[in-house]
Amino acid sequence: MSVPKEVSAPPKLVAMSWDPITRIVGSLGIHTKIDFANRRIAECHSTSSIFRGYSVFMRGKDPRDAHTITSRICGICGDNHATCAVYAQNMAFGVKPPHLAEWIINLGEAAEYMFDHNLFQDNLVGVDFCEQMVRETNPGVLDRAERTEAPHARIHGYRTIADIMRALNPFKGALYLEALHMSRVTREMFSLMEGRHVHPSTLYPGGVGTVATVQVFNDYLVRLLRYIDFLKRVVPLHDDLFDFFYEALPGYEEVGRRRVMLGCWGSFQNPDACDFRYETMSQWGREMYVTPGIVIDGKLVTTDLVEINLGIRILLGSSFYEDWEPGEIFVTHDPLGNPIDPRHPWNQTTRPKPQKRDFAKNYTWVMSPRWLDKVSGQHLALDTGGGPLARFWVTALAGKVDIGGYVKATGHSVKIRLPKTVNHGETELEWKIPKWSNTLERDRARTYFQAYAAAAALHFIDKALHEVHSGRLKTWNEFKVPEEGIGCGFHEAVRGVLSHHMVIRGGKIANYHPYPPTPWNASPRDSFGTPGPYEDAVMNTPIFEENGPDNFKGIDIMRTVRSFDPCLPCGVHMYVGDGKTIKVHHSPAFGAQVT
Repeated sequence: MSVPKEVSAPPKLVAMSWDPITRIVGSLGIHTKIDFANRRIAECHSTSSIFRGYSVFMRGKDPRDAHTITSRICGICGDNHATCAVYAQNMAFGVKPPHLAEWIINLGEAAEYMFDHNLFQDNLVGVDFCEQMVRETNPGVLDRAERTEAPHARIHGYRTIADIMRALNPFKGALYLEALHMSRVTREMFSLMEGRHVHPSTLYPGGVGTVATVQVFNDYLVRLLRYIDFLKRVVPLHDDLFDFFYEALPGYEEVGRRRVMLGCWGSFQNPDACDFRYETMSQWGREMYVTPGIVIDGKLVTTDLVEINLGIRILLGSSFYEDWEPGEIFVTHDPLGNPIDPRHPWNQTTRPKPQKRDFAKNYTWVMSPRWLDKVSGQHLALDTGGGPLARFWVTALAGKVDIGGYVKATGHSVKIRLPKTVNHGETELEWKIPKWSNTLERDRARTYFQAYAAAAALHFIDKALHEVHSGRLKTWNEFKVPEEGIGCGFHEAVRGVLSHHMVIRGGKIANYHPYPPTPWNASPRDSFGTPGPYEDAVMNTPIFEENGPDNFKGIDIMRTVRSFDPCLPCGVHMYVGDGKTIKVHHSPAFGAQVT
């Protein structure tokens, strides 16, 4: 199948909606108008039907509880929130954890990246590329896959591309089942470091409560090496699969493609550099083991966390909220004397205004986080590339990271060295900056970042064991909650940028705003009419699916949205603009008699 022709026929628009779509805890809706005559998506709106209100009920709470409460924002990446909250607490409380504590937190987060990326890639997004799905949407592609030898078959063991697709079939495919087992291994790794997955029980401001022993790190290492052995097969397998789609469907690079506007807030603190003081945040931020930064049109415009912080703006746009301006200003200047904008998270007040969905006005509970580019004066709708794409792109261009011979940023790529394991020799992988920010490259980066996290974890284990062998076993430092203070934490949730902003007054939380990656990616049209990343990536995407309107699955749309790694899998429903019901399922009632 070739790339769809340039727009030439009179548009034949059909409204189609998927609401709720999978992997956003059931609250994400994608509403489109599809031009089947020219085989393109003409219009897209992203909606969320759930109001959470964490920024509302955090007010008045004890600041020491921030990490415990915000962990419950999410049931799969709650530890990312807890970690980011701890970073904000450390800044506000003026406490620096012992080195050993930071290595333990880094090991926990590395395990979380491995767990989540593995589970999502092969058990969730992988279903979009499995044999059953391709058979239903692109039978011609499946026929070609049956006849296409997999270039790395010798490594991963699947002779043809179709064999890889069959291995991804849900609940019975070999790779699908193996990935489920490996996700359990990575959850065990996390629990060794932080007590419980996904809401840590041993993570606190000032450090951790984990009892650090040689045994606990060796238990982690044994599991890590099993996972690395698995990765040595999985990375080339996914390269084979994604490269095949480019080859089988010329023009597929346009699916989910948008302008390169990527943001990464950095991950894995370096305790030799990080003291959590805002005044030194520019310096210690650049020493993170994943470099923070913003890439615009392929150019790295900053790696400065202070500059990143100052540029964040929360626009209401098409969301269900009343404006807080003019209103109370909680922070007028940061600790360096820089003025803080009223639309910055430190100064935001959440004022929900429920209303009927109207795509011409307001249509979602998601606000529109943007980053103000002082050079262009534009409020940029940054995306995270699903997390890994932005992390790799920024880290590669910055050329700063060099993790103990395991990971090295080159200025145009990131090299990852994995040591010899039971079934495979020493392996070097290299993620290279791609030509596009699109669906397939977001997915490809997710596979490679599992290797990045695994290699980084080897270094963190080396460092942690050095502390233990040197007798430096302390994992927590005391602190005092100030009467007045501010803090901000910057981190990478699995899906991308995560920040927590806290204001303390009278020893209590006066204002608190967490901004995870999904509000950035799922944001609606903002106050300037700029669409959010989901909307932008779906609009103008060509349609390669072979089905017509009556049996349309929307697979190219689904692959695009899921490439951003929205969240957990939930029920998906669909309606077609003419009111046709595709299929209705009813779960059996508990205790019902079947006759």
